[in-house]
Amino acid sequence: MGFLEGKTAIITGAGFAALKDGSAGSIGYGIATAYAKEGANLVITGRNVAKLEAAKEKLEAAYGIRVLAVQADVNAGADNAAVVQNVVDRAIAEFGRIDVLVNNAQASASGVTLADHTTDQFDLAIYSGLYATFYYMQACYPHLKETKGSVINFASGAGLFGNYGQCAYAAAKEGIRGMSRVAATEWGPDGINVNVVCPLAWTAALENFQEQYPDAFEANVHMPPMGHYGNVETEIGRVVVQLANPDFKFMSGETITLEGGMGQRP
Repeated sequence: MGFLEGKTAIITGAGFAALKDGSAGSIGYGIATAYAKEGANLVITGRNVAKLEAAKEKLEAAYGIRVLAVQADVNAGADNAAVVQNVVDRAIAEFGRIDVLVNNAQASASGVTLADHTTDQFDLAIYSGLYATFYYMQACYPHLKETKGSVINFASGAGLFGNYGQCAYAAAKEGIRGMSRVAATEWGPDGINVNVVCPLAWTAALENFQEQYPDAFEANVHMPPMGHYGNVETEIGRVVVQLANPDFKFMSGETITLEGGMGQRP
Protein backbone atom coordinates (compact mmCIF):
# COMPACT_ATOMS: atom_id res chain seq x y z
CA MET A 1 0.00 0.00 0.00
CA GLY A 2 1.04 3.60 -0.52
CA PHE A 3 0.87 7.02 1.07
CA LEU A 4 -2.94 7.16 0.89
CA GLU A 5 -3.55 4.08 3.02
CA GLY A 6 -6.34 4.78 5.49
CA LYS A 7 -7.30 8.02 3.75
CA THR A 8 -10.44 8.80 1.76
CA ALA A 9 -10.86 10.20 -1.74
CA ILE A 10 -14.11 11.34 -3.35
CA ILE A 11 -14.01 10.89 -7.13
CA THR A 12 -16.96 12.08 -9.21
CA GLY A 13 -17.85 10.45 -12.50
CA ALA A 14 -16.02 7.25 -11.58
CA GLY A 15 -18.25 4.52 -12.98
CA PHE A 16 -16.70 1.71 -15.03
CA ALA A 17 -16.90 1.83 -18.82
CA ALA A 18 -15.08 -0.75 -20.92
CA LEU A 19 -13.13 -0.42 -24.14
CA LYS A 20 -13.69 -3.07 -26.79
CA ASP A 21 -10.76 -5.06 -25.42
CA GLY A 22 -12.39 -5.09 -21.98
CA SER A 23 -9.94 -2.69 -20.34
CA ALA A 24 -10.99 0.45 -18.49
CA GLY A 25 -12.21 3.24 -20.72
CA SER A 26 -13.29 6.01 -18.36
CA ILE A 27 -11.03 8.63 -16.83
CA GLY A 28 -12.86 8.57 -13.51
CA TYR A 29 -12.40 4.82 -13.15
CA GLY A 30 -8.74 5.13 -14.14
CA ILE A 31 -8.25 7.70 -11.38
CA ALA A 32 -10.08 5.46 -8.91
CA THR A 33 -7.79 2.56 -9.80
CA ALA A 34 -4.69 4.67 -9.28
CA TYR A 35 -5.96 5.80 -5.87
CA ALA A 36 -6.95 2.27 -4.88
CA LYS A 37 -3.40 1.07 -5.62
CA GLU A 38 -2.14 3.64 -3.09
CA GLY A 39 -4.48 2.24 -0.44
CA ALA A 40 -7.16 4.95 -0.42
CA ASN A 41 -10.73 4.15 0.47
CA LEU A 42 -13.00 5.61 -2.19
CA VAL A 43 -16.31 7.39 -2.54
CA ILE A 44 -17.33 7.21 -6.19
CA THR A 45 -20.28 9.03 -7.73
CA GLY A 46 -22.06 9.15 -11.05
CA ARG A 47 -25.45 9.02 -12.71
CA ASN A 48 -25.38 5.38 -13.80
CA VAL A 49 -25.85 3.00 -10.86
CA ALA A 50 -24.82 -0.10 -12.83
CA LYS A 51 -21.50 1.47 -13.82
CA LEU A 52 -20.87 2.54 -10.20
CA GLU A 53 -21.62 -0.93 -8.85
CA ALA A 54 -19.35 -2.50 -11.47
CA ALA A 55 -16.55 -0.14 -10.43
CA LYS A 56 -17.07 -0.87 -6.73
CA GLU A 57 -16.98 -4.64 -7.30
CA LYS A 58 -13.83 -4.52 -9.42
CA LEU A 59 -11.91 -2.13 -7.16
CA GLU A 60 -12.71 -3.89 -3.90
CA ALA A 61 -11.89 -7.32 -5.32
CA ALA A 62 -8.61 -6.24 -6.91
CA TYR A 63 -7.15 -3.94 -4.26
CA GLY A 64 -8.73 -4.80 -0.91
CA ILE A 65 -9.91 -1.26 -0.25
CA ARG A 66 -13.42 -0.11 0.65
CA VAL A 67 -15.60 1.66 -1.90
CA LEU A 68 -18.80 3.60 -1.24
CA ALA A 69 -20.78 4.08 -4.45
CA VAL A 70 -23.35 6.89 -4.37
CA GLN A 71 -25.64 7.80 -7.25
CA ALA A 72 -25.56 11.59 -7.67
CA ASP A 73 -26.64 13.81 -10.57
CA VAL A 74 -26.15 17.58 -10.42
CA ASN A 75 -28.57 19.11 -12.92
CA ALA A 76 -30.77 22.14 -13.53
CA GLY A 77 -33.84 20.54 -11.95
CA ALA A 78 -32.33 19.14 -8.74
CA ASP A 79 -31.71 20.40 -5.22
CA ASN A 80 -28.03 20.19 -5.98
CA ALA A 81 -26.72 21.36 -2.61
CA ALA A 82 -28.69 18.53 -1.00
CA VAL A 83 -27.55 15.99 -3.61
CA VAL A 84 -23.89 16.77 -2.94
CA GLN A 85 -24.30 17.11 0.82
CA ASN A 86 -25.74 13.59 0.87
CA VAL A 87 -22.56 12.26 -0.77
CA VAL A 88 -20.35 14.09 1.73
CA ASP A 89 -22.46 13.04 4.74
CA ARG A 90 -22.35 9.40 3.66
CA ALA A 91 -18.60 9.62 3.09
CA ILE A 92 -18.07 10.91 6.64
CA ALA A 93 -20.44 8.33 8.11
CA GLU A 94 -18.61 5.52 6.29
CA PHE A 95 -14.97 6.63 6.57
CA GLY A 96 -14.85 9.51 9.06
CA ARG A 97 -12.68 11.76 6.91
CA ILE A 98 -12.14 13.28 3.46
CA ASP A 99 -8.56 13.75 2.29
CA VAL A 100 -8.91 14.24 -1.47
CA LEU A 101 -11.64 15.58 -3.72
CA VAL A 102 -11.42 14.85 -7.46
CA ASN A 103 -14.03 16.64 -9.56
CA ASN A 104 -14.04 14.70 -12.81
CA ALA A 105 -17.74 14.44 -13.76
CA GLN A 106 -18.93 16.36 -16.82
CA ALA A 107 -21.62 16.05 -19.48
CA SER A 108 -22.08 18.19 -22.57
CA ALA A 109 -23.62 18.47 -26.03
CA SER A 110 -20.33 18.50 -27.92
CA GLY A 111 -20.43 19.26 -31.63
CA VAL A 112 -23.21 21.86 -31.40
CA THR A 113 -22.06 25.31 -32.52
CA LEU A 114 -22.48 28.38 -30.31
CA ALA A 115 -25.12 29.82 -32.67
CA ASP A 116 -27.17 26.61 -32.46
CA HIS A 117 -26.72 25.89 -28.74
CA THR A 118 -29.92 25.73 -26.69
CA THR A 119 -30.27 26.90 -23.11
CA ASP A 120 -30.88 23.31 -22.01
CA GLN A 121 -27.66 22.19 -23.68
CA PHE A 122 -25.76 25.03 -22.05
CA ASP A 123 -27.27 24.17 -18.66
CA LEU A 124 -26.25 20.53 -19.08
CA ALA A 125 -22.57 21.46 -19.22
CA ILE A 126 -22.67 24.21 -16.62
CA TYR A 127 -24.58 22.20 -14.02
CA SER A 128 -22.84 18.85 -14.47
CA GLY A 129 -19.39 20.47 -14.52
CA LEU A 130 -19.11 23.94 -13.02
CA TYR A 131 -21.94 23.79 -10.50
CA ALA A 132 -21.05 20.24 -9.45
CA THR A 133 -17.46 21.30 -8.80
CA PHE A 134 -18.66 24.33 -6.82
CA TYR A 135 -21.04 22.31 -4.62
CA TYR A 136 -18.53 19.52 -3.95
CA MET A 137 -15.78 21.97 -3.08
CA GLN A 138 -18.05 23.91 -0.76
CA ALA A 139 -19.41 20.81 0.99
CA CYS A 140 -15.99 19.16 1.36
CA TYR A 141 -14.15 22.27 2.53
CA PRO A 142 -14.64 21.81 6.32
CA HIS A 143 -13.38 18.23 6.08
CA LEU A 144 -10.47 19.05 3.77
CA LYS A 145 -9.47 21.84 6.16
CA GLU A 146 -9.35 19.28 8.97
CA THR A 147 -7.14 16.87 7.02
CA LYS A 148 -5.17 19.55 5.12
CA GLY A 149 -6.30 17.78 2.00
CA SER A 150 -6.09 18.26 -1.75
CA VAL A 151 -8.51 19.15 -4.53
CA ILE A 152 -7.95 18.13 -8.14
CA ASN A 153 -10.41 19.59 -10.63
CA PHE A 154 -10.77 18.74 -14.30
CA ALA A 155 -10.75 21.22 -17.17
CA SER A 156 -10.00 20.70 -20.86
CA GLY A 157 -8.08 21.78 -23.89
CA ALA A 158 -11.51 22.68 -25.29
CA GLY A 159 -11.45 25.71 -23.04
CA LEU A 160 -7.74 26.43 -23.36
CA PHE A 161 -7.79 26.41 -27.14
CA GLY A 162 -11.42 27.17 -28.08
CA ASN A 163 -12.38 23.89 -29.74
CA TYR A 164 -15.08 24.08 -32.40
CA GLY A 165 -18.54 22.98 -31.28
CA GLN A 166 -17.78 22.99 -27.57
CA CYS A 167 -18.92 26.39 -26.32
CA ALA A 168 -20.82 25.24 -23.21
CA TYR A 169 -18.22 22.60 -22.36
CA ALA A 170 -15.42 25.15 -22.74
CA ALA A 171 -17.34 27.68 -20.64
CA ALA A 172 -17.84 25.16 -17.84
CA LYS A 173 -14.21 24.08 -17.90
CA GLU A 174 -12.80 27.61 -17.91
CA GLY A 175 -15.16 28.46 -15.05
CA ILE A 176 -13.72 25.53 -13.13
CA ARG A 177 -10.20 26.79 -13.77
CA GLY A 178 -11.03 30.28 -12.52
CA MET A 179 -12.77 28.96 -9.41
CA SER A 180 -9.84 26.65 -8.70
CA ARG A 181 -7.39 29.56 -8.75
CA VAL A 182 -9.55 31.47 -6.28
CA ALA A 183 -9.75 28.42 -4.02
CA ALA A 184 -5.96 28.05 -4.15
CA THR A 185 -5.69 31.63 -2.87
CA GLU A 186 -8.38 31.36 -0.23
CA TRP A 187 -7.64 27.85 1.03
CA GLY A 188 -3.86 27.93 0.98
CA PRO A 189 -3.73 29.15 4.61
CA ASP A 190 -5.81 26.07 5.54
CA GLY A 191 -3.19 23.73 4.07
CA ILE A 192 -5.41 22.75 1.12
CA ASN A 193 -3.85 22.75 -2.34
CA VAL A 194 -6.06 23.01 -5.43
CA ASN A 195 -4.92 22.14 -8.95
CA VAL A 196 -6.43 21.50 -12.36
CA VAL A 197 -5.79 18.74 -14.90
CA CYS A 198 -6.62 18.94 -18.63
CA PRO A 199 -6.43 15.35 -19.96
CA LEU A 200 -6.53 13.62 -23.31
CA ALA A 201 -7.14 9.90 -22.89
CA TRP A 202 -8.47 7.00 -24.92
CA THR A 203 -11.95 6.35 -23.56
CA ALA A 204 -15.01 4.30 -24.42
CA ALA A 205 -16.71 7.52 -25.54
CA LEU A 206 -13.90 8.27 -28.02
CA GLU A 207 -13.91 4.69 -29.22
CA ASN A 208 -17.65 4.86 -29.90
CA PHE A 209 -17.26 8.26 -31.60
CA GLN A 210 -14.60 6.83 -33.92
CA GLU A 211 -16.84 3.89 -34.83
CA GLN A 212 -20.08 5.82 -35.33
CA TYR A 213 -18.73 9.01 -36.93
CA PRO A 214 -15.39 8.16 -38.56
CA ASP A 215 -15.24 11.31 -40.71
CA ALA A 216 -15.99 13.61 -37.81
CA PHE A 217 -13.52 11.73 -35.63
CA GLU A 218 -10.75 12.16 -38.21
CA ALA A 219 -11.51 15.88 -38.56
CA ASN A 220 -11.67 16.68 -34.85
CA VAL A 221 -9.58 14.18 -32.88
CA HIS A 222 -5.86 14.54 -33.49
CA MET A 223 -3.03 12.22 -32.49
CA PRO A 224 -0.68 13.80 -29.91
CA PRO A 225 3.03 14.17 -30.71
CA MET A 226 3.73 11.34 -28.23
CA GLY A 227 2.08 9.02 -30.75
CA HIS A 228 -0.72 7.69 -28.57
CA TYR A 229 -3.67 8.80 -26.47
CA GLY A 230 -3.31 8.73 -22.70
CA ASN A 231 -4.05 5.65 -20.62
CA VAL A 232 -6.78 6.50 -18.12
CA GLU A 233 -4.94 4.96 -15.18
CA THR A 234 -1.20 5.06 -15.81
CA GLU A 235 -0.97 8.39 -17.66
CA ILE A 236 -3.89 10.32 -16.17
CA GLY A 237 -4.76 8.67 -12.85
CA ARG A 238 -1.18 8.43 -11.61
CA VAL A 239 -0.67 12.17 -12.07
CA VAL A 240 -3.88 12.85 -10.16
CA VAL A 241 -2.53 10.67 -7.35
CA GLN A 242 0.71 12.63 -7.20
CA LEU A 243 -1.17 15.92 -6.93
CA ALA A 244 -2.39 14.65 -3.54
CA ASN A 245 1.12 13.61 -2.49
CA PRO A 246 2.67 15.66 0.35
CA ASP A 247 5.69 16.17 -1.93
CA PHE A 248 3.49 18.30 -4.22
CA LYS A 249 1.76 20.31 -1.50
CA PHE A 250 3.46 23.57 -2.50
CA MET A 251 1.95 23.31 -5.99
CA SER A 252 -1.43 25.04 -5.99
CA GLY A 253 -3.54 26.99 -8.46
CA GLU A 254 -1.83 25.37 -11.45
CA THR A 255 -3.23 23.87 -14.65
CA ILE A 256 -1.46 20.71 -15.82
CA THR A 257 -2.05 19.66 -19.42
CA LEU A 258 -1.81 15.90 -20.02
CA GLU A 259 -2.18 15.75 -23.79
CA GLY A 260 1.01 14.04 -24.91
CA GLY A 261 2.59 17.25 -26.21
CA MET A 262 -0.56 18.55 -27.92
CA GLY A 263 -1.58 20.91 -25.11
CA GLN A 264 1.34 23.33 -25.38
CA ARG A 265 0.64 26.92 -24.44
CA PRO A 266 2.59 30.01 -23.26
